[in-house]
Amino acid sequence: MKVHIIGGGNLGVSIALGISKFSQENQVTVTRRNTTSILYLEKLGITVSTDNTHQIQEADVIILTIKPYQVDTVLSEILPVISNKVIASAVSGLSIENLQKKIGDSNSAIRIMPNIASQFGASATCIAFHEKDKDKAQNVVALFQDLGTAPIIDEKLMDAATVLAASGTAFALRYIRASMQAGIEIGFDWQTALAISAQTVKGAAEMLLEEKGHPEQLIDRVTTPQGCTIAGLNEMEMHGFSSSLIRGIKTSLKQIKG
Repeated sequence: MKVHIIGGGNLGVSIALGISKFSQENQVTVTRRNTTSILYLEKLGITVSTDNTHQIQEADVIILTIKPYQVDTVLSEILPVISNKVIASAVSGLSIENLQKKIGDSNSAIRIMPNIASQFGASATCIAFHEKDKDKAQNVVALFQDLGTAPIIDEKLMDAATVLAASGTAFALRYIRASMQAGIEIGFDWQTALAISAQTVKGAAEMLLEEKGHPEQLIDRVTTPQGCTIAGLNEMEMHGFSSSLIRGIKTSLKQIKG
């Protein structure tokens, strides 16, 4: 499959790198106004161009990883030269209905919300589409399954997915940073504390994904009566660990919805 990514910022580049590593049979083009910072991608077999229409006629899927204010300008460039294309939009706040109106009935609009862990094959990419485009969307779903997980969700949840999966990356990293800082306080150098904290989070996530259980079931395995784990958990909850995270996620969602 030929994938054309318009928008060579952090997200677009992460997707391109992920495809180059984990989806070997696909060919990728990334476009950006100033390509100086992403020319290294060419060494990985990724085509880089300043022209949004470069080889776009050959693309099987066009991925938009641009800012909302750039959408109309980009579409005015590419629509005259494309037809019957699948356009997958990672543009925050742009509904499938509005995108479909902009691109016309000859093209199919799909909405995606990947995150920058695509580069490591570890993104949680939520995907939404209208029923009429179900068949065409399957290639997009398969592509992002190569880059992690790709749950299909109702479009009404896409803003929530942005917070949980995309902003959630920052929230998880903030936990790791705090854990690292605590590790320094209890005697580790920062590099060792960071390595332990990051690997511990990775291990916990892999257990959950493999066993498909509830987090509390796994927590029970590492808590013993009068032990240090339950004492630490209770102290965190006394200071609002869970409630502050929930409030933060809900605040982020309110920010998106305006």
